Amino acid sequence: MTRSNTFNWGGAIVLSFVVFAGFIGTMVYRMISQRVDLVADNYYQQEEVYQKQIERIQHTSLLKQKSSMTYSIPDQIIRIALPTSVKKGEVTFFRPSDKNLDFSVPVLAQSNSLVTIPTTNLKKGLWKIQTTWTDGREEYYLEDEVVIK
Repeated sequence: MTRSNTFNWGGAIVLSFVVFAGFIGTMVYRMISQRVDLVADNYYQQEEVYQKQIERIQHTSLLKQKSSMTYSIPDQIIRIALPTSVKKGEVTFFRPSDKNLDFSVPVLAQSNSLVTIPTTNLKKGLWKIQTTWTDGREEYYLEDEVVIK
């Protein structure tokens, strides 16, 4: 008897299905065993707080007179001009390169809308400054970046 040199297509198809099923099984196992965490544990509570932040930004954009923040290098002072009177507020300084330098300054109730903060003790470099305040009716938000020199 002579041996036939024909290719066995049936065996190749079965082998292809076995390799494919093994690949899918391996991927399913890896996906199931992968740990998946939320960015924060209290995600939904933070979402509610962020909605309040969106409302602050909207209130600020609706003001006729715009708020502004300026940095005077010779005087080493940051001036924040707010378009409303301030019942209560807070100015937060964020240092992107070192979170240990972050701090907040409360803004006390005042009828004028100019807040001045000395920068002589701030480390030189980039600072993100976030200001939140209320006039007793609405809450507002202003954010800007300053490079202290």
